[in-house]
Amino acid sequence: MLSSRAEESPHRSAEAARAAPARRWSVARLFRRRQPKARKPPFRRKRSDLVVAGLGIALGFGCAVFPWYIFFNQEKFGIRALKFEGGGERTAPIMLGSGGERVGAPMSADDIPPMQLDLFATGTVSPGDDDDEDDGPPEQFAEQPFPEATVDYRLVYAAAGRAMIADETGMWVVQRGSLLPDNSKVASIEQRGGKWVLVTSRERVVELSGM
Repeated sequence: MLSSRAEESPHRSAEAARAAPARRWSVARLFRRRQPKARKPPFRRKRSDLVVAGLGIALGFGCAVFPWYIFFNQEKFGIRALKFEGGGERTAPIMLGSGGERVGAPMSADDIPPMQLDLFATGTVSPGDDDDEDDGPPEQFAEQPFPEATVDYRLVYAAAGRAMIADETGMWVVQRGSLLPDNSKVASIEQRGGKWVLVTSRERVVELSGM
């Protein structure tokens, strides 16, 4: 028994000696510090970010400057006045109805709305024996002008001989001689008491009221 154990002990010690370096190598691999992989320089990413940021800044600057460029270069972007027959000139937009008219379409009797007419004959006779002469309407009524609709507008900005007015339809840039929404014209754009005012051809004074 003792001899067999003595023979086995050298074999075990030799196996243990061979296994010890393997264990140390495996433990060293577990705790070995891995070298980080080399990263590519983020030059391309930074360049694309700078390009996007530059485009955003340029777009914002253009949007902020373009309205003022139009305001100070009225002759290039002038508002064309609309001309109507018998209605004068207005710079207001044309309002179109939602429904169109049928031209040349056949109609039945049911399509014509009934008219409420008073069929009882009434009339007045002017004094005088001469019925052949057409006296016509009295002079005081014939020369009386029709009342014009009141159009409200306000002055929001003035500079460099031009002014910006606003009404319920929008904002307009005017100068001396321009037609206003109430069919009057701009007589002058001046300062009174440190404030800008717009004087019309009807002697109406419109003070600066802001946006």
